[in-house]
Amino acid sequence: MAITDSDLARAEVLMRTRTKDGPRTIAARYDRRLALVIVKLETGVELRFPPHLAEGLADARPDQINPIEISPSGLGLHFPRLDADLYVPALLGGIFGSRTWMAAALGKAGGSRRTEAKAEAARANGRLGGRPRKPQRNPK
Repeated sequence: MAITDSDLARAEVLMRTRTKDGPRTIAARYDRRLALVIVKLETGVELRFPPHLAEGLADARPDQINPIEISPSGLGLHFPRLDADLYVPALLGGIFGSRTWMAAALGKAGGSRRTEAKAEAARANGRLGGRPRKPQRNPK
């Protein structure tokens, strides 16, 4: 994908707007005792989240999470040992990864839910004979 001059100009305007209006990060660290990434904003607000919720950090060991680098704009976090990046305004909005990654994470969470309605549906299906068997292929 080629980036045009107009694309670059739009991105620069957006960056200036976000830098001026958005919450900027002034400190970030991983707390091993709490097992949380802690991000402190210039407003005094702290954002804390477990690494497994964020794309790129899900399978990371604690020694891989620290150090956390803050981008010059204060809008990004970089984890050099993992080569992972997170966008702070997205984190504040509850977005911990790309659309594809978030969809997979939410689908996995939804599929693993145990409710009485789901259990009753499974029991009813079992009384009817369960899930149909896949047709056997004849090996040749």
